[in-house]
Amino acid sequence: MARQAKAHAPLLPTFSQEGLIECGCDEAGRGCLAGPVVAAAVILPEGFSHPLLNDSKQLTERQRELLRPIIEQEALAWGVGSVSPEEIDQINILRASFLAMHRAIDDLILRPQLLLIDGNRFTPYSDIPHKCIVGGDGKYTSIAAASVLAKTHRDALMLRLATEYPGYALEVHKGYPTPAHKEAIRTLGLTPIHRKTFTIR
Repeated sequence: MARQAKAHAPLLPTFSQEGLIECGCDEAGRGCLAGPVVAAAVILPEGFSHPLLNDSKQLTERQRELLRPIIEQEALAWGVGSVSPEEIDQINILRASFLAMHRAIDDLILRPQLLLIDGNRFTPYSDIPHKCIVGGDGKYTSIAAASVLAKTHRDALMLRLATEYPGYALEVHKGYPTPAHKEAIRTLGLTPIHRKTFTIR
């Protein structure tokens, strides 16, 4: 089993309210032109810390991949949910992001008592109260952990899809709207994993 870092003080606070089973939630892929939006939900044990853990956007790919198995092994519970490009086109990316979080929470083996949501909006989940926190992935350990799992799970999926849809360099940009990705779309056209309602300029 991976060990927690004990020689370092926690970079981020673990809980928003002591005494509650809190679950951090975050998503990845919201701004992409291709692929699903993926969310993760993570419940961490009291005292969990790791010196690298932070908002996944502040970490290198190597650091995220190092943290993923540690989080998955040490968490009390974790879940991942995704929403396909077709669903995104049907309900819009904002609702799809919330739905991906709901599916990640559905995937938990432990029921949380409070949801910590990265961002300023959320569709309530069942009867579990939630708290929206702007920049939460840089403020709370559980949300940071969720951001790492969402990003690494989505990146792994995009690497697999890159072999199915060569020519778009999905393994490089992971579906984000880079100049090279947009040029590939203009040249090769859209694939079934592209979001048809997104504007390509």
